[in-house]
Amino acid sequence: MVIFIIFIALLLCILASCIKVVPQAKAYVIETLGAYKGTWGTGLHFKIPFIDKVSKRVNLKEQVVDFPPQPVITKDNVTMRIDTVIFFQITDPKLFAYGVENPIMAIENLTATTLRNIIGEMELDETLTSREVINTKMRAALDIATDPWGIKVNRVELKNIMPPAAIQEAMEKQMKAERERRESILIAEGEKKSTVLVAEGKKESAILDAEANKQAAILRAEAEKEKRIREAEGEAEAILKVQQANADGIRMLKEAGADEAVLTLKSLEALGQMADGQATKIVVPSDLQGLASLATTLKEVVSDKK
Repeated sequence: MVIFIIFIALLLCILASCIKVVPQAKAYVIETLGAYKGTWGTGLHFKIPFIDKVSKRVNLKEQVVDFPPQPVITKDNVTMRIDTVIFFQITDPKLFAYGVENPIMAIENLTATTLRNIIGEMELDETLTSREVINTKMRAALDIATDPWGIKVNRVELKNIMPPAAIQEAMEKQMKAERERRESILIAEGEKKSTVLVAEGKKESAILDAEANKQAAILRAEAEKEKRIREAEGEAEAILKVQQANADGIRMLKEAGADEAVLTLKSLEALGQMADGQATKIVVPSDLQGLASLATTLKEVVSDKK
């Protein structure tokens, strides 16, 4: 009975070991008596006890490998160290399992060789400024070389480019000089812009001052013009009123029936007013004696009336 129970337990363990569940993004390479049988994908699988076995478990996810710095020599004989990062993915588990003994080591050695070949055709300055070109060339070369191994290289990145210490120091000095030059250019451009703004401000101020002076001159001229017009209108109105008064006086004399003697007397009164004024020259009529006799006659008439 004990032997039977042990047999049943062993049988159950054997049956359990024959049941395999392949997880997502995994693949199992199966061999039968040492020969390749097939590749199991995701899901539940059964194998024959003692005949079938899982030869290799393969990860189908994209993987990243960071290789240590590799010494390379440029076209102008400058030795530098470059470390790379490889992004790859296993596309064929069978080729990956049987194509090469150590795929990661193979990729590392292939990367170093390809990198030396590419850098050896480029000078130092070109190497420092052409990372994208180097990445593209390396990815294409590695993808072709790793295809028989069931590996696809998706991307290659140059992580660090480390030139010799002397060259690195010279590059830092050059970069410092370039930064100082750019700083000087920016300062000069700033001063230039500041000068231009100040000049434009002065120009605008001068234009505004000139415009203000122009408007003030126009207003003064208009005020002077208005003043003269008002003065002229006042003088004209005064002359008009004087003339109107004279006209009214003459009209009243005519209506009163004044004769030639009265008009002559009025003329003498006007002559007296002229003599009392500021005039320096008085024109006396040629018939002054007639006027005097007329004045005597008028005096006698007045006396008779009294």
